[in-house]
Amino acid sequence: MKCTSASFIIAAIIILSSCSTTRETSKFQLSDGYYKSGVFDSGNAIVYIDNEEDTISIYLVNGVSKNVDTALNAKKVFPQSISSISLQSNTFRQSSFDIDFLTIPFKYRPAQKDFPRQFNTNLNGAVYLGYRNDIYQLRYKKTPLQKFQRQTQHYGFSFGLFTGLGGTTMNPSVTNNQITTEYDGLVWSKGLAGIIGINNFTIGLALGYDNLLDANKKKWIYQGKPWIGLAFGLNLN
Repeated sequence: MKCTSASFIIAAIIILSSCSTTRETSKFQLSDGYYKSGVFDSGNAIVYIDNEEDTISIYLVNGVSKNVDTALNAKKVFPQSISSISLQSNTFRQSSFDIDFLTIPFKYRPAQKDFPRQFNTNLNGAVYLGYRNDIYQLRYKKTPLQKFQRQTQHYGFSFGLFTGLGGTTMNPSVTNNQITTEYDGLVWSKGLAGIIGINNFTIGLALGYDNLLDANKKKWIYQGKPWIGLAFGLNLN
């Protein structure tokens, strides 16, 4: 059973990674929308980015009404891919409400009385709600052909709450020999998580606790006890 669970978890991580790589959402791409940037040398101003086929147009925005100023002195244009001249790198920041699907394939449980610390790999899934900050760096790197290729580096930081369901192995060892059978129990997981995103790669650290959802919950030595886990996520918004 443990081998099957581990194989399933590994497959789930691969699928989540593949999905996050193929999804071109605003969380990973410098897409159309409002950002904060110093591109106009006016401090941390609000700007609007409009992606066109060959160019990236950046407009200065009225911070109160969020009206886009289309005047020439309030607009900057960058090439989408190749520039013939060197361009200064610029940073754009965006804050948003974050909804993710999380899987926490690895949980570290501290020792309980005479039972040693455990490293569990049970199947689980959770919904994560948090506040996210994304940082994008737009720059143009010189190529051997003396041209400048666009590069966009992305960093994301998020902190929030999660809740979901998972499995746990129930046997005499984790109940102080109060049961005689072994089975897979259903647990309700909840807690806090911090998530870091670098380009398409997302990973996080979770601090939570589990509640067993059957008649043996008072016998389970981990009932309501904290654990630390490694989380992988797929953005849903």
